[in-house]
Amino acid sequence: MQSAEWPVFLLMCVTMSLTPGPNMMYLTSRALCQGRGAAILSLWGVATGFLIHLTVAASGLAAVLRATPAAYNLIRYAGVAYLAWLAWKALRPGGSALQTSRLPDATPRQLFFMGFMTNALNPQAAFLYLSIFSQFIHPERGGVLGQSLVLGAVQISISFVCNAAIIFAAGALGRTVAEKPWGLKIQRWVMGSVLGALAVRLALVAPR
Repeated sequence: MQSAEWPVFLLMCVTMSLTPGPNMMYLTSRALCQGRGAAILSLWGVATGFLIHLTVAASGLAAVLRATPAAYNLIRYAGVAYLAWLAWKALRPGGSALQTSRLPDATPRQLFFMGFMTNALNPQAAFLYLSIFSQFIHPERGGVLGQSLVLGAVQISISFVCNAAIIFAAGALGRTVAEKPWGLKIQRWVMGSVLGALAVRLALVAPR
């Protein structure tokens, strides 16, 4: 990528990691119910699930880009629509918020497996790689598979760090969610605004 694209990509990765979804809900619930150590074990499973999505999507993107540029642009527009949809989910009245649930204790093997399955069976993760990552890939600058793997490694690292921070702050985060509704409101508006801005920015990039 060009140097100007990296800040946008990194912002997208951080925003997506901090947007409430199945991974965050599960990891926060696990931290509150069984402790930080258990949640970190599950986080390793989540990261492994990302590797599955990345490998499948990277191979698929390479095939699509070899077949036709028109298909590439369709994927690109789908990514813009996906970001806009996430922004609307956050900004709409009663939009997405962090909701935890009571989870029974599990063994280390079960913790890893449940984290893995939570992510591996999440269609949003697959769509993230297939549609949004494609907008930062430049076939004319080298192999699509290699570029996809580099971007995926960066995204997985950012996601791991962000989710680990959420796990270690889970106690305070849980109290904020339970006792201070304004905290949820701020979170929704910040996430929604950033996601909306990213959708507009990517929509204005010239089609290939």
